[in-house]
Amino acid sequence: MATKQSKPNTVIDFSRSAAARYVQLASLFRRRVESGQWPVGEQIPTVDELAAECNVARATVRQALDLLEAEQLIARYRAKGTFVIGKPQEQFWCEVASNWDGQLLAPKGVSIEILSAGEKRVPTTVGPDIGRVAESYQYWQRRHWRNDQPYYLGEVFIDEQICKRIPPRAFKTKTSMRILRDLPGLEIAEAHQTLTLGSADPEIAELLQLPLNAPVAHVHRTAVDKDGTVVFVGDGIYRGDVVRLDIKLK
Repeated sequence: MATKQSKPNTVIDFSRSAAARYVQLASLFRRRVESGQWPVGEQIPTVDELAAECNVARATVRQALDLLEAEQLIARYRAKGTFVIGKPQEQFWCEVASNWDGQLLAPKGVSIEILSAGEKRVPTTVGPDIGRVAESYQYWQRRHWRNDQPYYLGEVFIDEQICKRIPPRAFKTKTSMRILRDLPGLEIAEAHQTLTLGSADPEIAELLQLPLNAPVAHVHRTAVDKDGTVVFVGDGIYRGDVVRLDIKLK
């Protein structure tokens, strides 16, 4: 008869991160829901059990569960316990497109807020191997909202010569790539996108309404015209709790 193997008792060192202990604990619990260790419809351990397992105060466990409840991952019922009602993947409605066509569309119900704008700026995130940097760019910082929730913060640089032909209203209604695609006479020869993972610093946390050190996805995009000029540079930050990268391998 096979012997059931017990799960190793791992001691979690919460001092390794500057994030609040309850935020770290919420990340641990969120991962248990996401992985299926805590299945949808099932009851999770009690506050006392979780406090003993993680060697934290019961109040810290309650704070962590408050975050999951606010994300509609769990529900608490008096005299019954706490149950899983959803998974994080079900909230991933914002897909980071991995092709040109996908960059043209914004998710349904999105509004775009311009936080700041300026002229004659030069981006500092373009490597010499991408293309020739234009003399000057116009700059925008934009924040994208959906269902009264900010989910994307982006800095946009567009060649100043091209900007003269772009209607001002376009920046409040279209993605940057859509703006370029719709511009008569502009031919994009190459476009690049790089995605890296990180965590929210105090400024990002404030602008995207996230806890400090919450997961985020940084996206760097460039577009080069047929003459080799970098006509567009975009540096964006997505909330990690609503974004998904889906790539078809074959």
